[in-house]
Amino acid sequence: MQEHMYSIKQWSKDDRPREKLLSAGAASLSNSELLAILIHHGTRQKTAVDLAKEILKLGKDNLGELGKLSVKELMKIKGIGEAKAITIAAALELGRRRIAEAPLDKSVIKTSHDIARYLQTRLQDHRHEVFAVLFLNRANKVNHFEIISEGGITGTVADPRIILRRALEEDAVSIILCHNHPSGSLKPSRADEELTAKIKGAAALLDIAVLDHIIVSNSGYYSFADEGIL
Repeated sequence: MQEHMYSIKQWSKDDRPREKLLSAGAASLSNSELLAILIHHGTRQKTAVDLAKEILKLGKDNLGELGKLSVKELMKIKGIGEAKAITIAAALELGRRRIAEAPLDKSVIKTSHDIARYLQTRLQDHRHEVFAVLFLNRANKVNHFEIISEGGITGTVADPRIILRRALEEDAVSIILCHNHPSGSLKPSRADEELTAKIKGAAALLDIAVLDHIIVSNSGYYSFADEGIL
């Protein structure tokens, strides 16, 4: 009986952020209260808000750092199971995509700067190197963004056949290659240059243009096209 009464009391505390959102709007909630809504219910010992504060602490009280945490890392907190961790990871990814798509909210992509801003947002939380491709239609509008490989950039990992097959599936007439440098360095390696030339040559056989290869890091970006080496 006593345990049942405690659970009702706990549920009441967990429900307060939802009531606050309905009455005052989402902008009125703190980060911990917003996370508490995602967590939904706390444990017998801790409210959802208490758990949310622990999660924020794990992310150094910074949403940018929090976005870098994996599902397994979130689950290190007692009371955060796989389902709760997945919900939080999904919400953070939606927020990241919303920010990323803002600079591309136009009919035509005109500059490497537009693409770089988008890529920095999409790739900023990856701790390792990832290789991605933007697929564009005849109007120079991005139809699709896809991470092709993770963990390194080599001819084997970023297979031109995979990239060109996806380009044909997306009915793309041009593509933009991109990868991140988590180290912060923007200087392209010899492997970067060789892979770019390999993909460009293969794409030309299918009348698909490689418009650029952009390297991004937290400190900026490097455009092969802007530097005249594409």
